Amino acid sequence: MTTPSADLEHGDLELIGRIEVASNETFLASIDGIRVVYKPSEGERPLWDFPDGDLANREVAAYLVSQALGWNIVPRTWLRDGPLGPGMVQVWHDVDAEQDAVDVVPADAIPHGGWRLVFEGIDERERPVALIHEDSAVLRRMAVFDVIVNNADRKAGHILAMPDGHRFGVDHGLTFHVEHKLRTVLWGWEGDGLEADELDGIRRVRSGIAGDLGAALAALLSSDELDAFAARCDRMLARGRFPGPSGDMPAMPWPLF
Repeated sequence: MTTPSADLEHGDLELIGRIEVASNETFLASIDGIRVVYKPSEGERPLWDFPDGDLANREVAAYLVSQALGWNIVPRTWLRDGPLGPGMVQVWHDVDAEQDAVDVVPADAIPHGGWRLVFEGIDERERPVALIHEDSAVLRRMAVFDVIVNNADRKAGHILAMPDGHRFGVDHGLTFHVEHKLRTVLWGWEGDGLEADELDGIRRVRSGIAGDLGAALAALLSSDELDAFAARCDRMLARGRFPGPSGDMPAMPWPLF
């Protein structure tokens, strides 16, 4: 939570510690007493398909799309300077350790209601297991968001379960590629029709691309990426349903959690 007195864009950003599990340099920090995640751009590792060192821009672009959808999927995210140089800053949210939006369970113990099956497999001890996720409106919206931003890295650990039942999505540096890159653990609604509110959200975004949203994204993404984003929105609206895996790339990120 932020406070009216917090100057998040210009207040002193003080490092608290490094988040070691992150693949890029990522720090827990504080601004006017508000805890934030700070990812300096100099600490980004270039990838073969995201080589340009602009992951921070993509994280902010994902936040802008979340705002345009009106679904509060991505915590407040912005660009600013810090002790290790310019980068992305995002408000930190404490998760509820008692909740899991995505889980692995024994294959013979899949809950009968409130969950969706993603796939069944064998664990390291040769036991049949199943990957499942919540069948909830808030997680459905995150899945819609992931499709239109072309999220290549929706791990289970990138879903933050809040005590009030809300779910935040984080780590959106691998988004908005011009090629199909969707890799996610949220495949449980494959082929299902979109709800009216989900279609309305996509329409809001598609309309915004021609206005203020598009202007803001143009400062963060290339023109080709912006065109591909608009095309993904158009396809979702035309088909009216959740897509399934396609192409030669893996359908899920690794590790899953």
